[in-house]
Amino acid sequence: MIDLLSIFGLILGIGAILLGQFLDGGHLLTLVNGPAALIVIGGTFGAVMLQSPAIIFLRGLKMFSWVFLPPRFHTEETIGRIVEWSSVARKEGLLGLELVAEEEEDLFARKGLELLVDGSEPEIMRSIMELEIDAKEDFDILASKIYESMGGFSPTIGIIGAVMGLIHVMGNLSDPSKLGSGIAVAFVATIYGVGLANLILIPISTKLKILVSNEVHYREMIVEGLVSIAEGENPRNIQRKLEGYLDKASSLNISSNINDL
Repeated sequence: MIDLLSIFGLILGIGAILLGQFLDGGHLLTLVNGPAALIVIGGTFGAVMLQSPAIIFLRGLKMFSWVFLPPRFHTEETIGRIVEWSSVARKEGLLGLELVAEEEEDLFARKGLELLVDGSEPEIMRSIMELEIDAKEDFDILASKIYESMGGFSPTIGIIGAVMGLIHVMGNLSDPSKLGSGIAVAFVATIYGVGLANLILIPISTKLKILVSNEVHYREMIVEGLVSIAEGENPRNIQRKLEGYLDKASSLNISSNINDL
């Protein structure tokens, strides 16, 4: 489902600036400058590509879609499935979950079910699955930070564009017809650099980190449920325990809830 809050925020942020420019008597086309955009966007991406390993950079680009199409984790539904798995385990033993594991679509949950079927000790299960959670979290956090890095580079590169524009102006003082374009690049490049950082790149990085945290909490819930099954806990107690994750899920899905209003 599309994250409407992100779309509204982007429109509001950029729209407020453009409207303010219009109400102040300025022309919107004065903010459109191809050379300035090329300097800021190209320079920013180039700097981050130089800084980042390819696998992290590509992962970060792939995660961009999360800003508008965030991954959805159906926590309540998953709790119900875990309780069903615990009931099967109590009635048929852990081997009764073998067919369930084969049909499970969530690869992480399937791995946990396979560990259950293999008779792994609860603490070993927890250790293996938490190691996978930590590794994926670290990787995704690093990927999300490429936008934070872009937000750090773009204002500076905007200043570089401004200086280049002023150099162009100083080199053409004898030709007044060329002064306007140089000054435009100088100021618009600065606007592009600062605006790109504060309206788009840094907010994207922060939002991706929140979504990564959301996924971590969801997976921690699965681990807790599967370990509880391995320890032979009563299905009702497992349900009560996992319902504590519903509050975490609701607090991390504020933007998703807005979509449902």
